[in-house]
Amino acid sequence: MIFKSAIVMVGVALVTWTGLVGASPASEYEGVIELTGSFDIVPTGRVGTNIGDEAPNINMNNTKGKKMNLNDLRGSIVLVDFWASWCGPCRRENANVVKAYDKYRKAKFKNAEGFEIFSVSLDSKISSWEAAIKKDDLKWDYHVSDLKKWQNEAAAMYGVSSIPMSFLLDENGIIVAKDLRGFELHRHIDKFVKSFK
Repeated sequence: MIFKSAIVMVGVALVTWTGLVGASPASEYEGVIELTGSFDIVPTGRVGTNIGDEAPNINMNNTKGKKMNLNDLRGSIVLVDFWASWCGPCRRENANVVKAYDKYRKAKFKNAEGFEIFSVSLDSKISSWEAAIKKDDLKWDYHVSDLKKWQNEAAAMYGVSSIPMSFLLDENGIIVAKDLRGFELHRHIDKFVKSFK
């Protein structure tokens, strides 16, 4: 019995050491591809939600009932941010998203015209949604929802199963990173910045 346990332990150690299973530095950044050095995102040529895919268009109403279209933001770096007023982690992350907006909205980018945030709310009540936008000081113009909570059409199209969830798009609408929070959001946007005004 001791011999079998020793063999299993050696096998687990070997497999972990060779990287076949277990944590690795790359697993911390799953879904995020570095944009530095000679390795760039290669567009896949298809619409989807994987890194390198063209982001699916979102066409939904804002809080006033006006249609907002994600594709209208082509030419800018765009953060597509899925959240809701009733989501505690989303509300806490909103402070970081506001800092990113303030930091990058006036920056000069290498190949993009600017930076925008396209917020998709999984709320079901306009009053709660509007109150959260005001309280969290979400000052950008692009806030949309179909008020269907978890049946939100954009969330379904993007495969969103938990929030907050985000997708960073380059100036061509190509997904270059996913699920960025905290410092990682700033680190990835910084790669596109030429200078700060």
